[in-house]
Amino acid sequence: MAGRKSKSSGLLPPTRTLVLDNGGYTLKAGFVTDDDDGDVTTDQNPRVIPNCIARDRLKKLYVASDLDSCADFGETQFRRPVEKGYIVNWEAQKEIWDHEFIRENAPQKCDPSETRLLLAEQPNSLPVLQTNCDQIVFEEYGFASYCRAIGSTFNAYHDIQGLLQTPRDPDTDTTPKVPAEIVLVIDSGYSQTTVMPLLHGRPLHSAVRRLEVGGKLMTNYLTRLLSLRHYDMRNDVYIVNEIKEKACYVSLDFASDLEQTWKGTRGEQREAYRTGGGIAKDYVLPDFHTRSQGIVRDYDPAAHKKSRKLGPHSAAAHPVYSAAAAAAAEAHHEDLLTLRNERFTVPELLFNPFDIGLRQPGLADLVMQSLDELPIGLWPGLLANIVVVGGNASFQGFIERLEKELVKRVPDDCIVRVARPADPVTSTWLGGAKLARHPDLDRQCVTKQEYDEYGAHWVAHKFASGLPIE
Repeated sequence: MAGRKSKSSGLLPPTRTLVLDNGGYTLKAGFVTDDDDGDVTTDQNPRVIPNCIARDRLKKLYVASDLDSCADFGETQFRRPVEKGYIVNWEAQKEIWDHEFIRENAPQKCDPSETRLLLAEQPNSLPVLQTNCDQIVFEEYGFASYCRAIGSTFNAYHDIQGLLQTPRDPDTDTTPKVPAEIVLVIDSGYSQTTVMPLLHGRPLHSAVRRLEVGGKLMTNYLTRLLSLRHYDMRNDVYIVNEIKEKACYVSLDFASDLEQTWKGTRGEQREAYRTGGGIAKDYVLPDFHTRSQGIVRDYDPAAHKKSRKLGPHSAAAHPVYSAAAAAAAEAHHEDLLTLRNERFTVPELLFNPFDIGLRQPGLADLVMQSLDELPIGLWPGLLANIVVVGGNASFQGFIERLEKELVKRVPDDCIVRVARPADPVTSTWLGGAKLARHPDLDRQCVTKQEYDEYGAHWVAHKFASGLPIE
C-alpha cells in the first residue's frame, strides 16, 4: 500500500492500520504496518481488552486493560459502552479508546492523523448510531483514513477450506482465494448471535438473522439460577461469568442429561444424584486472598459434609447470602457450588430460547430461516461451509450439537460441515488484519479530507455499498 495515492485526494494513504473489533465484552485491537520496502507486518495476535469501566467495592476505578490489575472482583460494578452489539455510550467508549490508543502512556499508542482505522460493526445498525461513530472518528480523533464494515464479513478472508479440513491435491496450488466464494458465518458473542450468509465476502442482507441470546443473557440466567439454589450472586456477575466459561457445556442429548441430573421424588433421592452422575462438578469460589480465580473439579460428596460443618454460623439462618462474604469467611474453608443441570441448561438457550420465554427460534431453526430467504441452489455451498466464531463458540459440544441439529432439518443430499477457528474470539480481528493488507482497501476507505468536503451522509452512503474487494 505504501507509495500508492488516493484517487480522490492525491495524498499517500497511511502506512499503518489500526484494526479494531469493538465487541460488547472485549476489544480486539492490533496494527498492520507497511514498512519502507512495501512489505506488510501484522501483530501476531491482537490485544484482547475488557471493553468496560469498572469500580470495585473500595470505589477504585479501572478503565479497560487496568482491570487486569484488579485483585478482588467481589461486588464489582461494570459500565459497558456497547448494548445489543452497538456503541450507545460514546462518553465511556471514548474514555476507553483514549486510555488504550491515544494518551501518552497508552499500551497501543498511535497518532490518528497518520493512521487508518478499520472498524468492525454489527449488521443492521441504526443510521444515527453509524453517523455518531463516523463523527467521533473524524471530528474527535481525526483519523487520516477510515473504513467501517460488518465484522462477520472479515471471516471470509480466512482459509475456509483449510479450517474445514477439506482434502486437497498436494500437487496443486492451495492458496485460498480472497475472499472465500461462499460461507455461512455464525457469530455468537456477548450481546447476540448473528447468522450471516456471505457470497464473495458480501453479506446477503435479506438472509441475515439475529438471535437475542448471547453471553450476557446466559450469564444473567446463570446468576439467577445460582442465586436461587446456592448463594446470592447478583452482585458478583463477573464471578458468574467465569463459572459459565469454565464449567458450562452444550449437551448433545439434552433429555438424557436432564434425566441424569434429576434429584428424584421427595424422600427417595436417586443414587446418580448423590454421586454426581458424571455431570455434577464442584466449583470452588475465589476468596481473593489465596485464590484469585475459581476452580472446577470433580464432585465430591464428602467435601460437602465437611463444608456444612465448617460453614459460617449465619448460613444456618440465612441459606442465601453474599458469595463474597462467604468466600472470606474462614481461611481454611472452601465455599463450593455444586453445578448440576446448570452446566448445560444455560447454553441450551442458544438452541431453545423458549425455555425462558424468549419468543424466538433456536439457532438451528434460525439458520433454516436464513436459507429459506435464498435460492435453493446456494444451500449446498452454505451448509458445507459453516464457520462459527465469537466467545460462545468455545463451549464444549457447540459445534457438534449445531451440526446434529442441522442434519435433521436439511435435505438428505446436502452435506453439513461446521467448524470453528482455533481462537473464535480473535477470528474476526485476524480476518480484518488480512483485509487491511489488501491493496484495494483504499477504494472503500474514506479520508479525513473527503469527510470534510462531502459530509457524514456521503460517508454513510459509501460504507452502505459494501466492500468492493475481490
